[in-house]
Amino acid sequence: MSARRLPAVAATVLMVWAMVAGLGFAAPAAAQTDQCAPPGVQSASALPTNLAAADQGPGADRYTTPNVVPLDRVDEGALNLSRPGVLTVGTLSDAPPSICIDSAGQFTGFDNELLRAIADKLGLRVEFVGTEFSGLLAQTAARRFDVGSSSITTTDARRQTVGFTNGYDFGYFSLVVPSGSAITGFSDLRAGQRIGVVQGTVQEEYVVKTLGLDPVKYPDYNTVYASLKTRQIDAWVAPSQQASGTVQAGDPAQIIENTFSLDNFVAWAVAKENQPLIDALNSGLDAIIADGTWARLYSDWVPRALPPGWKPGSKAAPAPQLPDFAAIAAQQERPAAAPAAPKSTLAQLKDSFLDWDLYKQAFPDLLKTGLPNTLILTVSAAVIGLVLGMALAIAGISRSRLLRWPARVYTDIFRGLPEVVIILLIGLGLGPVVGGLTGNNPFPLGIAALGLMAAAYTGEIFRSGIQSVEAGQLEASRALGFSYSTSMQLVVIPQGVRRVLPALMNQFISLLKASSLVYFLGLVANQRELFQVGRDLNAQTGNLSPLVAAGLLYLALTIPLTHLVNYVDNRLRRGRQARAEDPELSPAANQEMI
Repeated sequence: MSARRLPAVAATVLMVWAMVAGLGFAAPAAAQTDQCAPPGVQSASALPTNLAAADQGPGADRYTTPNVVPLDRVDEGALNLSRPGVLTVGTLSDAPPSICIDSAGQFTGFDNELLRAIADKLGLRVEFVGTEFSGLLAQTAARRFDVGSSSITTTDARRQTVGFTNGYDFGYFSLVVPSGSAITGFSDLRAGQRIGVVQGTVQEEYVVKTLGLDPVKYPDYNTVYASLKTRQIDAWVAPSQQASGTVQAGDPAQIIENTFSLDNFVAWAVAKENQPLIDALNSGLDAIIADGTWARLYSDWVPRALPPGWKPGSKAAPAPQLPDFAAIAAQQERPAAAPAAPKSTLAQLKDSFLDWDLYKQAFPDLLKTGLPNTLILTVSAAVIGLVLGMALAIAGISRSRLLRWPARVYTDIFRGLPEVVIILLIGLGLGPVVGGLTGNNPFPLGIAALGLMAAAYTGEIFRSGIQSVEAGQLEASRALGFSYSTSMQLVVIPQGVRRVLPALMNQFISLLKASSLVYFLGLVANQRELFQVGRDLNAQTGNLSPLVAAGLLYLALTIPLTHLVNYVDNRLRRGRQARAEDPELSPAANQEMI
């Protein structure tokens, strides 16, 4: 690489190395709040008094079962699990305190700890897999997951897609606004305001159908809250658990009103046809209510007063024995803190992006978990893309329509569809079909999806390179007695590939960045790539510094590759510079030639 290029590449590598080495791998500062840790009973809250007047409580319960199958009569072999003895659970990683990944890299939260307790009663092992809420119900219905766990409020519309267990929690909606907002309640929401919701949630349905407004849709809770704090949206309609767990003291945001969910209870989703598993989970839920486990976990994770007339489990389950949360809340009550004063732009940027303790916490997981998985995804998909892309290129220039047209159709489809759509279609469509081969592991499907997409682009790159080779090259090789196929293999294709090496490297860089989309298929904690590791720590802390740390590692990978592309391109265009010691250019050699 030329000396002119070295400083830029070295600066990038040294910047990341200095960040890692200088910060060290020390434990995170104790002052840093882990939003995925149980807040404990001392954070108890009474029944909200700021309830929207239009909503008078939960509607009639039409779905809770009158009783359950006795626990000792549950047949594990009849549960239709994707893997015998293992309960595969699709969940989220960014919605504390209900569902999240903690600082140890483990899926936890109230919803998931309840499932662990129920699995123990049933003699099952639990495996949690992270995914996005927008695809959770579809993946559960397709049996990608045995159970969907994400504080899912049951609705009649959702029951058309999946089945539900009895309720283990109830649902409030909370209205969160920036400090100093003129909005004082749900009744102040108007058309033209930017109202944030997470896509596919009951809150979206409430804003659209009940309030008749058009919300701004986000993929996750952490992103919508970050947008609220920076005043990119005017309000956030959120589940109460996520709102109370996310809004921290001193944040430039406040919860101003709550309302009961207009639909049913909060429950776990299961494929509709798998009634034995629904019955078994209902039995386990009643069992942990009866032995006090539900009350203990509820008090640790989401301690708040139950609404009148509601209790978890079947109608035959005993009412849980809970502390007097209203009294505890009254004892813990402190004067309401004044709204945080607006910060300068520089102060906001520093708070959001430059938390050095979080850099210390982020880099070990990014290097140990995120970086290897990103490289495995990228390199494996690149190999598939190169091999299949070359086949597509040869078929695309073939004289046979039987080869040329399928290659053209394939290329148009895979270049025309968005990357995330292809990943979801392959993951959700082929996942159940090849589950026996992959062990229901989405990682191979993610590699396949990335490789098939890369092949469409790589094939066009190869085709353009091959067709750029002068026709005389093929004619000359044929005149020397080479067959058409031999001429292509030994003369034309090598020259074409050499001409498109910079474009191939650019495609590799694009593939590296696209690897973050594989998370939509659902990955266990140790399969997360760079972006998701940073995003999960971002969700735990509400700070963007972990995402910046992930971005630095992406830069450490992509910037050297970018300069390598430029170097290769210059060498191919200019050729190697002549040197005096080259034998063929020495004076003696020239004299001999004369």
